[in-house]
Amino acid sequence: MTGQADFTAEEWKQVLDGPPSAALVVALAQRGGSFRESFSIAKSYTEARQAHGDSQLLDEIVSVKPHIDHTRHSSFEEVKTDFLGRLRKAVGLVQQKGTPEELAEYKQFIQNLSEHVASAHREGILGMSGERVSEAEQAAVDEVRATLGETAGSSDG
Repeated sequence: MTGQADFTAEEWKQVLDGPPSAALVVALAQRGGSFRESFSIAKSYTEARQAHGDSQLLDEIVSVKPHIDHTRHSSFEEVKTDFLGRLRKAVGLVQQKGTPEELAEYKQFIQNLSEHVASAHREGILGMSGERVSEAEQAAVDEVRATLGETAGSSDG
């Protein structure tokens, strides 16, 4: 089983940054709902902790409170480029050091997290439109999914 001890300190930080990076790409894709989307990230981590024992790697990842500073970016495009790059590096590290099963679990956790964030806030004026996921959020979820589908060697990003 792969865990924190299998990574350098810098690599582990990158692996930890992967899930919240994906979540923030989705959360910041559409204005509004930041509180609910932040709560959704925390809830997803809590739910993953409750499934404790299925994966040492995921157990260790979700035991750490997710945190990423996105304030140094001046636009959503900068956030997206930076955070999808972080996600790509994190997935590459897990692919390099983990088992195929651990890689699949890591990717699934990130995909589930991004989908939970997208559906956390009802879109429209005062949430009355009934639209659960905006077009911008769905596009961000799709970009996360595409990034997760890339192989580690497909980008030197």
